[in-house]
Amino acid sequence: MAKRTTKRPAGNQLRIIGGEWRGRKLGFPDVDGLRPTTDRVRETLFNWLAPVIHGARCLDLFAGSGALGLEALSRGAAAVTFIERERQAVESLRANLALLQDQRGSVLHLDALSYLAGEPHTFDIVFLDPPFRQSLLQPALERLCRDGWLATDARIYIEVELELGEPHLPDGWELTRSKKAGQVIYALARRSVSA
Repeated sequence: MAKRTTKRPAGNQLRIIGGEWRGRKLGFPDVDGLRPTTDRVRETLFNWLAPVIHGARCLDLFAGSGALGLEALSRGAAAVTFIERERQAVESLRANLALLQDQRGSVLHLDALSYLAGEPHTFDIVFLDPPFRQSLLQPALERLCRDGWLATDARIYIEVELELGEPHLPDGWELTRSKKAGQVIYALARRSVSA
């Protein structure tokens, strides 16, 4: 007689595309507005970050599925702090880090702007992919750049709706890379050489 197995429904999945966990598939919850950065965009982004990702301290500010922070850990980041306000997404992130048996990631159940109103910690790379159409990008950018969150040579990854155009950066910052994919613009920013 054939053995019966109970399979967990696949549900939403993201795939780690490079590094230690390359090819690993991880689940994430069906939360309104949760849209992991696509494989193609992540591949381009982490090609941009390849010279600086190893050993970097990263902040995944509107973490959602955690696709960006998990990819960073897979590629050798020293630590990633995931900030997420949706409880289901927080629980999923914690479960995925436990599944990967990784101690370098910490998940905080907080609103991103509330987190940035607190005591700053210095990060080398910040992933800034806020929910669309909620006017969260500019206040987050301003707090990051003004309040001591960023290392001297920090990079900020930004993902925004195509209709908004390229993001407006605080004084002393510039876009070093920018591309379009589908309905998004994604870009990498750092301090201006002249700043």
